[in-house]
Amino acid sequence: MKLYLDPGHGGTDPGASGYGLKEKDIVLDIAFRIRDILTGDYKNVSIRMSRTNDSTKSLRQRTDEANAWGADYYLSIHCNAFNGAAEGYEDFIHNSLQANSQTAKFQNILHEEITKVNQLRNRGQKKANLHVLRESSMPAFLSENGFIDHPGDSALMKKNAWKQNVAQGHVDGLARAFQLKRRENVTDSGNLYKIIAGSFKSKNHADDRLSLLRSKGIDAFLVNVTISGVRWYRVQAGAFSSRKHAENHLRTVENTGVYAIIVQD
Repeated sequence: MKLYLDPGHGGTDPGASGYGLKEKDIVLDIAFRIRDILTGDYKNVSIRMSRTNDSTKSLRQRTDEANAWGADYYLSIHCNAFNGAAEGYEDFIHNSLQANSQTAKFQNILHEEITKVNQLRNRGQKKANLHVLRESSMPAFLSENGFIDHPGDSALMKKNAWKQNVAQGHVDGLARAFQLKRRENVTDSGNLYKIIAGSFKSKNHADDRLSLLRSKGIDAFLVNVTISGVRWYRVQAGAFSSRKHAENHLRTVENTGVYAIIVQD
């Protein structure tokens, strides 16, 4: 299964905001978790992300990239905002689609799995004439994971455990929809083991480490973390729900000459 994973907004487009949070940051975090669970736990999954950092990318660029790649599914991750009183979760497919379409059937599955675990009011399954749903040539689904300007929803968004559960709900839906096969020795422990291959105050140094890993065939990306008021650029080279798989990948990373550690989330 080829998944085009699209964390909405980014760069000069922050999306919605509230209670010190920006949509572009929340959805990128959730998307990374989706990617890590899928690649760590399931076989025969290829993922391309519209962005892996805080970069600007147009809607047309996103759908053109997904179409040219030949993705099997377009998954767009968002958060909502309205008036501070609205709350809950909802998802969308294009408004031209019938209830018996493949896209609608996939929506039914993902909606069921996501709402099992996200602790949000269920606002239902919806349709809309949104660009990423209209211009993608494959089935497409857009999730709105809570209202960032609502005090209860935003409080959840600040919790890593909640973001992990939301990601897991999306993955569970994809696994059911596409009948994905799990890797051996994967258990649902609820833990996530991240491979951290360096943490830097200098973004240039972090970018150098990222380039080195990618030149060695290791898929990695940057995660911004703030510790005691200081921003660090953490180089993450995978995440797994299986400790054994994390340890195996750790050895692969260290074979490139880069020191790395496992961090449990």
